[in-house]
Amino acid sequence: MFFKKRTEIHGGRTLRILRGSLPVSLALILCLAVGVAQAGPLMDRIESGKTIRLGFANEIPWAYPGENNKPLGFANAITIGILQEMGYTDIEPVVTEWGGLIPGLKANRFDIITGGMYITSSRCANVDFSEPVGIFGDAFIVAKGNPKGLQNYKDIQEKNAIFVTGAGYNTVEAAKAEGVPEKNIMTVPGNTEILAAVRSGRADAGGVTYFSALNLAKEAANDVEVTNPSALPEKYLNWVGIGFRPEDSDFRAKFNAALKNYIGTEKMLKAVEEYGYGKDQLPGDMKTEWVCKNR
Repeated sequence: MFFKKRTEIHGGRTLRILRGSLPVSLALILCLAVGVAQAGPLMDRIESGKTIRLGFANEIPWAYPGENNKPLGFANAITIGILQEMGYTDIEPVVTEWGGLIPGLKANRFDIITGGMYITSSRCANVDFSEPVGIFGDAFIVAKGNPKGLQNYKDIQEKNAIFVTGAGYNTVEAAKAEGVPEKNIMTVPGNTEILAAVRSGRADAGGVTYFSALNLAKEAANDVEVTNPSALPEKYLNWVGIGFRPEDSDFRAKFNAALKNYIGTEKMLKAVEEYGYGKDQLPGDMKTEWVCKNR
């Protein structure tokens, strides 16, 4: 596999139907035209020899850049593994902030978004997700010793604590739904800023995924600790999907077919083992359609 520098792509296909064509020929051309119409921009891009642009942020251990922006993290590893099973290896990494993933996909700055993005009803209105690639919970990072005893959103509300999380994170909606006032919710660009806010005392608890919380606690040595994810309601368990533009439904269908054969295999589990993803994170038989309606 190799990675190319980012390029811009414009263009498409046209098909002329000539007057006087024989009925059989005309029928054949019309069938071909329908086939072309069904091909999304990503397939057009691939067939014209361009890269598949993979969009992700710096979200350790989900999806993050290594040397020369090499895609690391288990969400990237799963996605790249599926693409390889499909026969695609010409992949171009495009790194952005978390809050820019969905807008960037919609603006055609990349073709697929990874990042470990939870499937939620609000996101499903803007992104077409693959079938789930994992199930995960959230947790808080708090000052060492958890001086305010914050374990869940109710604690934050009752103790008038300041909650910090990332712009565009699912935890923003969760906090509001659980009654945390907007004035008590601080949003920042990403995990680095969440950790900084908690360490400095500007926030009392930081809401992130459990995997991210463990990584932040490790990074902060003895300054912060991680709450038990089971302290949050079970309804905040979340399924992660890979994001596509709606017009690339043809490619997403092929991706889902390959995902079904790849997820949970020994090859897949070996590829994500170093990032902490194990059998407990496998999504089972859950379908994105249900998650979009219920999360």
